[in-house]
Amino acid sequence: MSLTEQDRRRLLDLAKSSIAHGLKYGKALKIDLSDYPPELTVPRSTFVTLQKQGQLRGCIGMLEAIRPMAEDVAENAFSAAFKDYRFPPLEADELDALDIHISILNPAEPIAFTSEQDLIDQLRPGIDGLILEEGLKRGTFLPSVWESLPDPRQFLQHLKQKAGLPPYYWSDSIKISRYTAEIID
Repeated sequence: MSLTEQDRRRLLDLAKSSIAHGLKYGKALKIDLSDYPPELTVPRSTFVTLQKQGQLRGCIGMLEAIRPMAEDVAENAFSAAFKDYRFPPLEADELDALDIHISILNPAEPIAFTSEQDLIDQLRPGIDGLILEEGLKRGTFLPSVWESLPDPRQFLQHLKQKAGLPPYYWSDSIKISRYTAEIID
């Protein structure tokens, strides 16, 4: 699903409006889905990434499509600004300095592999987002993370750490799924 430039702009404006609403009222902007075209109201999972001066300032999203895309963007933009535990809540003077990026995820598909090297050989840098699951531990990297971790082995090692595992950990019970995303910025 590819969105029009107008739809893309509308989602970016919605994300910024939800953050501004959060600064004023302490909660995400509630939207009326009838104000949006049908392509923005289908259930889709999204991530909103905030950057300030090229540095990560917040990133929150959903791996499962449980609400309409426009609503998901509004909720995730608010959460990225105010609920990402890695950062203090956004201050009003930071809003205009933010770069907002929205990733609209396509459904994830499991990858079949016989070893860690087989998995690494199947990865598509710059294309794949990955979900790693091992027992109760879970982590994901969006396709955009390849920009800072272009080596597939390092990408996987950092993803293991994000999921709470040692970087060189391996077991036959690890599950990996891949997804692609449409990026709006």
